Amino acid sequence: MKVSGAPLLEMRNISKDFFGNQVLADVNFSLKSGEILGLVGENGAGKTTLMKILFGMEEIHQTGGYGGEIMLNGNTVQYLSPFDALADGIGMVHQEFSLLPDFSASENILLNREPKNTTLVSQVFGERLDALDRKTMHSKAASAIAKLGVDLDPEMLVSQMPVGYKQFTEIARELSKDEIKLLVLDEPTAVLTEKEADILLSAMKNLAKEGISIIFISHRLQEIIDVCDTVMVMRDGKIIKNVPSKELTIPQIAKWMVGRDVGSKIARRDFDVNSQPVLLSINNLWVDMPGETVKDVSIDIHKGEILGFGGLAGQGKLGIPNGVMGLFSAGGKITFEGKPIGLNQPRKFLNAGMAFVSEDRRGVGLLLDEPLDWNISFTAMQVQDKYLKKLFGGLINWRDEKEIREVAQKYIDSLEIKCTSYRQAAKELSGGNQQKVCLAKAFAVEPKLLFVSEPTRGIDIGAKSLVLQVLRDYNERMGVTIVMISSELEELRSICDRVAIVTDGKIAGILPSDTDSAEFGLLMVGKIAGNVEERGQHD
Repeated sequence: MKVSGAPLLEMRNISKDFFGNQVLADVNFSLKSGEILGLVGENGAGKTTLMKILFGMEEIHQTGGYGGEIMLNGNTVQYLSPFDALADGIGMVHQEFSLLPDFSASENILLNREPKNTTLVSQVFGERLDALDRKTMHSKAASAIAKLGVDLDPEMLVSQMPVGYKQFTEIARELSKDEIKLLVLDEPTAVLTEKEADILLSAMKNLAKEGISIIFISHRLQEIIDVCDTVMVMRDGKIIKNVPSKELTIPQIAKWMVGRDVGSKIARRDFDVNSQPVLLSINNLWVDMPGETVKDVSIDIHKGEILGFGGLAGQGKLGIPNGVMGLFSAGGKITFEGKPIGLNQPRKFLNAGMAFVSEDRRGVGLLLDEPLDWNISFTAMQVQDKYLKKLFGGLINWRDEKEIREVAQKYIDSLEIKCTSYRQAAKELSGGNQQKVCLAKAFAVEPKLLFVSEPTRGIDIGAKSLVLQVLRDYNERMGVTIVMISSELEELRSICDRVAIVTDGKIAGILPSDTDSAEFGLLMVGKIAGNVEERGQHD
């Protein structure tokens, strides 16, 4: 890594509060050219807010601005919008995608910066009628993608991409900009498979060698240790440590992050799946979901178990719950508690006693502008008539504010959701705390079977351990069958009784969770591992 010279960036005495809630206090750090800084901390520690200040995000200025000083190349700067930061060579890739789904990768990468050709018409009527220079667009997009070392077709539509390729497109957009000096990556590997993450980490090292500085925010602490020169740990809006990454360990960083030792293991349990009746039977399921391949999935899910779905990106694991719960068109046969349920009718699945925590928390899981109590209680109120006061035999209904407040506070406490109160809007929470609200909303429905898709995506190491333990406790205390979908195999192995690997739209095999990880790896690449418990699909 080419770390050299005076600091490229300095942030001095940075402070920020939101409506009286202090989220940053006296933050000081510097970054040299070609340096990769790993920024870590629990959700709500202030990492993303600090980067939004650097990038001149509108929500910072709309909430009273910030205290302190930002210096770039020794000059004081104050960015009033992201366009100002971009003009100075600062790019940022946010946690949530900002891509146009019906546009290609090249069109998204060069959006509002498209090369154009003058035409006879535009010479007469003005430059707004210039024609897009498609050849140059393709070339520039391909060049930016090549810096990442990923096999992504510049002409591929975003709507057809698996989620990992969408992330690469976001990053390529920043790399395509002229004079990029500093790149902020906020949880870029959260949606990537291990192989994709390795590609990105390698690309980051190459960019640093070219003198580009990188601020890398991640909850995957081994990645931080592997790729970063320096690790900066934040807790409660302050910098706790800012040290070289050499010889650091995951337990060290985790303890600095949360202020305590963090247990990463959940004790395996002895659960006899075959002694329990089949609760949900899926037969020959196919799902039409962009970026996912679900061709012919058949599997029986037993009452009281925790079943995991794993596999590589785009192979179908995410498509299964989305298809079963009716978010995307699907076909096949579903039987729940011995009774068939027609697909593509979400309400019937909810009425039967099933619930779904989507991987898309902002698009599907939350009412972003509404307070937490409304978010947590809404589905149960809508589907089950909970938390309502009734008059005249139900002719008149209105919300029972006391019950709504109590259930919201119950889950805020049990899931340790960091918020100012149950009245805070969901959009104001960090990504990890938003994920916890999605879980709380599902728990409030008290389902018989719960699909949980990527429940710890974007969640810090302390909260991750908490969420996994909460799922296990909820399963054991309430007898709820849980189907968990995750890109992290070790996470599935830590909590599930069985893990099914989805490959090319089918169940490649189902293994006990304590099976050697190499066996799961063989299934992921389409090879049959030994001692497969059951095939789970019809030949």
